[in-house]
Amino acid sequence: MEAAVFILSLVDCCALIFLSVYFIITLSDLECDYINARACCSKLNKWVIPEMGGQCLSTMLMLISMHWFIFLLNLPVAAWNIYRFAKVPMGNMGVFDPTEIHNRGQLKSHMKEAMIKLGYHLLCFFIYLYSMILALIND
Repeated sequence: MEAAVFILSLVDCCALIFLSVYFIITLSDLECDYINARACCSKLNKWVIPEMGGQCLSTMLMLISMHWFIFLLNLPVAAWNIYRFAKVPMGNMGVFDPTEIHNRGQLKSHMKEAMIKLGYHLLCFFIYLYSMILALIND
C-alpha cells in the first residue's frame, strides 16, 4: 500500500515538473516576444486547474496515508494554488490575464513563481523516490 502511494505521488510529481517547465518556457517566450500575451495566457490558463488538482491529489494522498511530514510539506503549495485561483478578479481571463501580465512586473513574478515551483517539485521528486525505494525494501 505504502509503495503504491509513493509510486502514484512520483508519477504526479513528474507531471507537475513537466507543467513547471512548460510554464517557464511559455513565459520566457512571452518575455522574448515570440508569442503574444493573449496566446501565452490562453496556453497557461488551460493548465492552472490540472496543476492545482495534481498538487491537491499529492497532498491528499499523503494525508490519507498518514505521512505527516510530506503532507505538511505539500500543504502550503496546495493552499497557494487554491488561493491564487480563488483570488482571480472578475473580468479577468484567469490567473494569467493578457491585459495585466506586462503591468507591475507580473511577468517577472509569474516567472519567479514557476522557477520556485520547479525547485520545489524537484525536491519532492527525490523525497518521493527515496520513500518509494524505502517502502519497496521494507515490504
